[in-house]
Amino acid sequence: MKRLVVAIAVIIVALIVLVALGPFYILNEGEQAVVVRLGKIVAVQSEAGLKFRSPFLDNVVKFPKKILPWDGQPERIQTRENQFIWVDMTARWRIVDPVKFYESVNTLEGAYGRLDDVIDSAVRTIISSNYLREAVRNSNRLIGTGAKESFQTGDAEGSAALEQLTQGQMSYENIEKGRDRLSKDMLAVVQSIVPSFGIEVLDIVPRQIKYSDELTESVYQRMIKERNQIAQAFRSYGEGKKAEWLGKLENEKRSILSSAYQKAETIKGKADAEASRIYADSYGRDPSFYDFWRAVESYRQTLPNFNKTISTDMDYFRYLYGPRGR
Repeated sequence: MKRLVVAIAVIIVALIVLVALGPFYILNEGEQAVVVRLGKIVAVQSEAGLKFRSPFLDNVVKFPKKILPWDGQPERIQTRENQFIWVDMTARWRIVDPVKFYESVNTLEGAYGRLDDVIDSAVRTIISSNYLREAVRNSNRLIGTGAKESFQTGDAEGSAALEQLTQGQMSYENIEKGRDRLSKDMLAVVQSIVPSFGIEVLDIVPRQIKYSDELTESVYQRMIKERNQIAQAFRSYGEGKKAEWLGKLENEKRSILSSAYQKAETIKGKADAEASRIYADSYGRDPSFYDFWRAVESYRQTLPNFNKTISTDMDYFRYLYGPRGR
């Protein structure tokens, strides 16, 4: 009886162990697996569900079937014109051949290590063989659309003149590839290598590209220089307009003064003619009074200029000291 109980207990334990390590396993959605028997791959499972394996002999290694992220570390890379930039890339990849993946990298950690080497090398190769403008710009759209900074001066002629003065200060270099094309070149390099690992890289895109500290300072200095040149264009335009308006004011001033002088001379001439007529009439009526008046006017103009008078015994002073004023 005791032997029977022991046998039953042994059978139950064996069944539990068999079930625990047993012939069935579950493959979830988004997973794929390779069945390894004594170090050799005997089956590949890619459909979710309840699966069978040989107990104690088969080892089931599961891998994700979904798209996985890869995020690199920022790298300081030298461009073709010997400028340094920081490049931070990200990529998306998946396992397409679990057999090759198991044989080459075996684990996700190993896959990420291989991707680090391959993608970082591709990024460094592509960036270093192209100019800075290819990495930081994506197209020539700004040039093609004629986009440019607008300057308003209050009149169309002035705005056009300023744009003509500053058009050489705001120029964009043409790019041949652009950032998207560089990403595709990186992807092409990577895709030529990773299939041997059972991996497919779907895309590689820059997460961030920024200037190094020394290049940032250079860019700031260039921006300051450009703004100063534009400011100088404004000052030159202002000086030109100032000279133009001062010239107009001077011409108007001369024209006004000339016109006023002409009118004054005309009025003065008329007044002199009227005075001469009056004097002539007066002289005709009383010649002696006319002589007296002329003498008084002469005294009024000349006597204040004399420091002293030695003698008045002359005909010029006859109207001052003559007993009859003549």
